[in-house]
Amino acid sequence: VVSTQSTWGLNVIACIGELLEEREAGKTNEVNERQLTAIAAKVSDWSRVVIAYEPVWAIGTGKVATPDQAQEVHAFLRDWLKEKVSVDVAATTRIIYGGSVTGKNCVELAHKPDVDGFLVGGASLKPEFLDIVASSQSKA
Repeated sequence: VVSTQSTWGLNVIACIGELLEEREAGKTNEVNERQLTAIAAKVSDWSRVVIAYEPVWAIGTGKVATPDQAQEVHAFLRDWLKEKVSVDVAATTRIIYGGSVTGKNCVELAHKPDVDGFLVGGASLKPEFLDIVASSQSKA
């Protein structure tokens, strides 16, 4: 989809993330860098791209990266953008978190400096979704 972005004028949410075994092996940054490098090779307009860090081990499992773990990966991705693409792209590209976001963990996640929002799955069908929306709006 990223490669057809300029042809069709699409906005893209590019999801990246590691398996539990990769995290436990200390390969989180290596895996996400490999995925982001492949995506970047196809991007013609970064203003139309949102990066979603969605650790595979957290999708629909109820497990979630701690806020510090999420921040660490988001900061790594932003630094990568700064080094490999541009300072402007690093500053303006939204990097969102998408691993089992709930009403209980959203506030602390939302206050991390490099977490720009959420990709919400199942919780979007529950009343707690309003808490998630409110948490992202309260980020100062």
